[in-house]
Amino acid sequence: MLQSRSGGARRGTAAAKSAPMSIGAVLNLLRDEFPEVTISKIRFLESEGLVEPQRTPSGYRKFTAADVERLSRVLRMQRDHYLPLRVIKEHLDALDRGEEVALPGPARPSDAIDPFGSREGDPASAAAPQDRDPDGSGGADAPRTARVGRAELLAAVGAEEEQLAEWESYGLIGPAGDGGYDAEAVAVARIVADLGRYGLEPRHLRVVKASAEREAGLVEQVVAPLRRHRNPQTRAHAETTARELATLAVRLHAALVRSALKTRPH
Repeated sequence: MLQSRSGGARRGTAAAKSAPMSIGAVLNLLRDEFPEVTISKIRFLESEGLVEPQRTPSGYRKFTAADVERLSRVLRMQRDHYLPLRVIKEHLDALDRGEEVALPGPARPSDAIDPFGSREGDPASAAAPQDRDPDGSGGADAPRTARVGRAELLAAVGAEEEQLAEWESYGLIGPAGDGGYDAEAVAVARIVADLGRYGLEPRHLRVVKASAEREAGLVEQVVAPLRRHRNPQTRAHAETTARELATLAVRLHAALVRSALKTRPH
């Protein structure tokens, strides 16, 4: 007997009558419209709570037709509206509760490409318009988010020129070729400033930067073959995969830090 983990509403008679499907069968159905989708992508969407397949007693996933339709809607909203997964989940959950809700407007491009979520109000969060690949990501040649100047960065972070110079001397942040700072630089600067209020200086953060660079190297090992592929859809999928891996790496890092703090004697 299948054990359902989902509390979401199931719509339509087809969902009730169709036989449960394996993740491989779901992948084949989705690839008709989304050729770049992978099993890893489906598992990732499940881990984010976008779909909750049933499980057999032995732990195998079994998807209904309604699950497949839900996955299609998620992928379509990512591709056509560039919405972050959090917004998509809130929208679908509202529909499952029977609420009449309008489809949210397109996300800011910075929301779509930044898996960690820039803070509301960051001056670099407002992005320039960009031509996107089919999965909603900015391709390798797409313009990135708008940049801010040095004075704007200092004002946003609440830091002094001497502090910014020190952060740059340790390689924690740096301007782009045009001298501006993008959304990621603003986010890093703000976090470095916050840590400084607890007595952590830039020299203490070199180990964090080194760890981040090693994690980025692991992600690059996975996506590098995809980025070199001739198929543009495969190259676009590389950027989606990189974002998903980056999100998982951050979650793993946070969990490991919490675990390490629990095991240390007080």
